Amino acid sequence: MYLHDLHLLNFKNYPEANLRFSPAVNVLVGKNGSGKTNLLDAIYSLSFTKSAFASSDTQCILSGQSFFMVKGKFYKENKPYELVSSVQTGSKKVFREEGSDYQKLSDHIGKYPVILIAPDDVDLVRESSESRRKFFDSIISQLDKKYLEALMQYNQALKQRNSLLRMFQERGTPDWLALESYDQVLVRLGEEIFKKRVAFAEEFLPVFRKYYQYIVDEVEVTNLDYASELKEKSFVEGLLKTRQKDLALQRTSFGIHRDDYVFTLGNGDLKRLGSQGQQKSFVIALKLAQFEIIERIKGFKPILLLDDIFDKLDDFRISKLLKLMKADLGQLFITDARPDRTGELLKSIEVSATLFFVESGNIIQKQ
Repeated sequence: MYLHDLHLLNFKNYPEANLRFSPAVNVLVGKNGSGKTNLLDAIYSLSFTKSAFASSDTQCILSGQSFFMVKGKFYKENKPYELVSSVQTGSKKVFREEGSDYQKLSDHIGKYPVILIAPDDVDLVRESSESRRKFFDSIISQLDKKYLEALMQYNQALKQRNSLLRMFQERGTPDWLALESYDQVLVRLGEEIFKKRVAFAEEFLPVFRKYYQYIVDEVEVTNLDYASELKEKSFVEGLLKTRQKDLALQRTSFGIHRDDYVFTLGNGDLKRLGSQGQQKSFVIALKLAQFEIIERIKGFKPILLLDDIFDKLDDFRISKLLKLMKADLGQLFITDARPDRTGELLKSIEVSATLFFVESGNIIQKQ
């Protein structure tokens, strides 16, 4: 799979842009703040139906305008597919594949997989469990439609249960029978999600370890442990035992929405004891494992977006990534503020690339 061309209208800092890409390596160079990352975000949005960085669709509209449109033509097995995403202030988002609107945006997830590697990915290690859950949920959701549906339904039921708990607190009298109806939904969906997370973690771990050892080029014992309260007690038991606590907190304190993925190096917690280099290597290995597993299950390579990573990695890790690129990672998009460095790096592995110069919303393709 690859992206053949991209058309932007009023997207972030681009009044308009029309681009045609190489099915191999594409390099976007320009000063920081010129809009390189915005181009990657446009590509990302055609895969996930939303921005990787903006919290709302309207934040992607060019200042002073009332709408944006992103259109791209993808090729899968030599067949073209046109995707269009458009947002107008005050209106519902429109997302189309081959001229047909999606009734549910979730139906699109996983059809055109994209993987983004960016400087703030290290937050997967440093931040709360929510960021790690979202990362793995995103991967599984691209591979398993039933998982995504169960996860969305679970989150909706969780939201409704929490609203009920707040209402109980305001009234001063809980209705346990009403709560039980939501408990049954959470138990049914939560156990399904839990089983699929366990199975995926087991499949993911050896692939991740392979890439981590490749990147660091030395033997370090790594582990990725899926931590869930459901490993210790049943969902029904957990909800019953925490009812009074939930009532006081006005939120559900037991369930798969509290799960975590614990990253360890040797016998220590990566978040507390890992060096910056080890944490970066860990995260890159996570993303490369994601790439391999998606390719294995989908039967084609996802598109890989590398945002400003040459500036954040040492020469050793860069050389390791470059060797993987030479071995063919499919279609790549690379952003860099230093075109001379990018050129030298690609030259060193004898890889040619299509070069785009980006400056304040203007893009020039090097012939």
